[in-house]
Amino acid sequence: MLAVADTVRADSAETVGALKRLGLEVVLLTGDNAGAARAAADAVGVDRVIAGVLPEGKVDEIARLRADGHRVAMVGDGVNDAAALATADLGIAMGGGTDAAMHASDIALAGHGIAPVVTAIRLSRRTMRVIRGNLFWAFAYNVAALPLAALGLLNPMIAGAAMAFSSVFVVLNSLRLRTAP
Repeated sequence: MLAVADTVRADSAETVGALKRLGLEVVLLTGDNAGAARAAADAVGVDRVIAGVLPEGKVDEIARLRADGHRVAMVGDGVNDAAALATADLGIAMGGGTDAAMHASDIALAGHGIAPVVTAIRLSRRTMRVIRGNLFWAFAYNVAALPLAALGLLNPMIAGAAMAFSSVFVVLNSLRLRTAP
């Protein structure tokens, strides 16, 4: 008898735990047989396993999850993952993966571990918070100061200064992204 199995990446269990702490559901969607997939999932703490899936089946599963109202991020590294990476809301290709996976994904990670997936998700969440904050203050300025200035209720010099301050605020707020997450 001959048995062949993929080894689990060293940082997989820690990464799965971090993703769960971010409130994400982690699913192992693989073309491997059910026994190998369940063993890998148990080793890293993944509860839900969908095994023995061909590339078209991966696309169908992602489409089903999206139809159920889930936002889906797919992490993959092979040719068999390319279509699923393109179908997901967010496709993340692993460093060292195939060119097809890299081109089909939205994000291509450098290196060989999967821990950068957590960093990418944290950074994207922070970026969206900053963008929302910037939009709020820009709209607040436009909704409040511009009509008051147009009606003559606010000195145009003050309105101009407020506009300059809103631009400075947006830049300074965005610079917060340079600090570690």
